[in-house]
Amino acid sequence: MKQTEYTQMTEQELIGEAKKMKSFSIINALLIGFLAGIIIYSFFKNSWGLLTLIPLYFIYKMVNDPKNRRVKELQGLFKERNLKW
Repeated sequence: MKQTEYTQMTEQELIGEAKKMKSFSIINALLIGFLAGIIIYSFFKNSWGLLTLIPLYFIYKMVNDPKNRRVKELQGLFKERNLKW
């Protein structure tokens, strides 16, 4: 969904979309934390191999996900309309 479509939404539709994005953000944060834990475990076990590189790749992909950009666009629109996130 593009930002122009967000600006045309009503407040109730925006709130519904925000609820979906919140659950996405929470799940994404949990997965990143889990993968960071794997990296820390690998670091303390002194094994810098595939066990370290695979989680780093997945963390990179999660952080650069286009859905994360939409969350930031929604937050900006909420501030603009003086709505509670």
